[in-house]
Amino acid sequence: MILTVTLNTALDITYKVDALTPHASHRVTDVAERPGGKGVNVARVLAALGHDTVVTGFAGGPTGGVLRDLLAPLPVRDALVPVAGTTRRTVAVVDASTGDTTQLNEPGPAVTADEWSAFLTGYDALVREADAVALCGSLPPGIHVGAYADLVRRARAASVPVVLDTSGEPLRRGIAARPDLVKPNADELARLTGAREPLRATRDARRRGAHAVVASLGPEGLLAVTPDGIWQAAPPSAVKGNPTGAGDSAVAGLLSGLVEGLPWPDRLARAVALSAATVLAPAAGEFDMTTYRELLSRSTVTEHATAA
Repeated sequence: MILTVTLNTALDITYKVDALTPHASHRVTDVAERPGGKGVNVARVLAALGHDTVVTGFAGGPTGGVLRDLLAPLPVRDALVPVAGTTRRTVAVVDASTGDTTQLNEPGPAVTADEWSAFLTGYDALVREADAVALCGSLPPGIHVGAYADLVRRARAASVPVVLDTSGEPLRRGIAARPDLVKPNADELARLTGAREPLRATRDARRRGAHAVVASLGPEGLLAVTPDGIWQAAPPSAVKGNPTGAGDSAVAGLLSGLVEGLPWPDRLARAVALSAATVLAPAAGEFDMTTYRELLSRSTVTEHATAA
């Protein structure tokens, strides 16, 4: 079983408009609602790849109820912890004329000390059954900034590999707890290390405690600095569409490859192909299997001569 943690779940709402114009009214041509938050997206992709997956985190209020109803028919087990507050919504507006997406993210409900304690009890029990853990996304109000570092240490104490995908101070503290893998994007990496050059920044991030670092570089694909070497993975061509959830699909590819014991080049090819397939899909956390397999067959992974 793979456990994904989303402390700040969301109901993802995607609007499609012919063209997005500031200060104007728009007629929405299509609406999609999906259970969301980074770890939920990861879990949905893992399930589509055939992995037994459990989602935990928090859900509450009417929005949380809708999220759980949408999760129910999916091949993902729901271990979300109820909270008194209302789960946030995220709204993506897709401009059909350009393929660009504008994202609006609510902050999420405040979590009480008792709710956090209940989560930790469930988390510790789930970790003991897990083959790997993914800790994903932002922290909701009320959760201390070192929460991910604590969760990393708990997973490591149970000898379960853990992947961390967050940003800012939670990333800075979490990486010091020595997760097996962190997956920042280019901006998150720059804020963490102060370096803009991707290889330098990725190597610096690894020196801060992570066993391996895989950086998302947008259209340029993924850059991985690992104990076994350094690789760059790229899709066959740039893709345009809705990028929401593309990084989460990359995490799912890396995590599934870790559990399956794949070598790094195969993990990276899977991750970059899943990411590109998700950009081409209509909603976050989704991909077309035929498109993914076609992209996988044409994705490239190049090893750097520079040692890790």
